[in-house]
Parts: sequence; C-alpha cells; structure tokens
Amino acid sequence: MRYLKPLNLFRDLLETKALERGRLLGLDVGDRYVGLAVSNPQNKIASPLSVLVRKKTNIDLMAGDFQSLISELSLEGFIVGYPFDRQRTVPNAVHVKLFIDDLCKTGKLKDVKYTYWDECFTSKNVELLLKPLNLHPVQAKTIMDKFAAVGILQVLSCLSLAKIY
Repeated sequence: MRYLKPLNLFRDLLETKALERGRLLGLDVGDRYVGLAVSNPQNKIASPLSVLVRKKTNIDLMAGDFQSLISELSLEGFIVGYPFDRQRTVPNAVHVKLFIDDLCKTGKLKDVKYTYWDECFTSKNVELLLKPLNLHPVQAKTIMDKFAAVGILQVLSCLSLAKIY
C-alpha cells in the first residue's frame, strides 16, 4: 500500500481519464469491525457497502476480501477514517495505524493508494440519526459502521465536486 496526502490522491484521480478512473473505498476502522463504503465511478457519491469483522488473526482474510473488492468494484484507493486530535494521543488512532500496517505487511495490496481523513463525529452523527429508530443493538452497530464509512468518504468526495486542489 502506498500512502498519499488526501489532496494528492484526488489530484491523481482528477488527472486520470474519466473512463479509466477508479472508485474509492471508505474505511471506518474500529476495535472489532471495519465499516466499508464505496464511491460511485465519478467519486462524487458514497454508498454503504458492508462491515468486516476485525481480528488480529484474520488480517490475511481481510486483505483477500479487499483484493476481491478492488477487482470487483475497480477501486483506485482507500480513504481511511482517522481520529485526529492535536491536543492528545487518541487510542483509536493507534488501532487505525496498526490495522493499516498489518494490511501492508500482508503484501496483498501493494498497488493500492490510501490516505487518512478526519473521522471526527462520523459515528456520533449516525448514532444520533439511528436513535429514534429503536433498532436492535447489533443491527444499529452494523448500520452505524457502514454509514460512518459513508461519512468519511462523502466529505472527501466533496473535494472532487468542488475541484479544490
């Protein structure tokens, strides 16, 4: 995997011919689950995709799942939600970095570009929207993880709409 700054990733996408342009995958990395969202081919709209169970022992399986998604969905890169907090070290930030490091170590995603994007309040926003629905906790958690990934991906996709670079 190859890290790029967010604007560099979008600059690369915008410089690619529209018919050759790949989609983006948003990742909301948690302790136990990774919520996934995918952009449309123009990278302007994000949609929830699925949730993967995250365990230290299944990182190779997850890398294989990502390989399948890359080929099935013509993915160009990953937008990984990251809890930026300049005031203090956030434990969740360490979990996100370790997850990406573990994915890199598998060697299965060598050509994949990725970047980090501030996930500030994405889960909380979805939680507030779901609260009135009184869903079963497991169902609510699954929906929350997927839609948090949508929030991460959608905010960055706005850059492509505005063509800010």
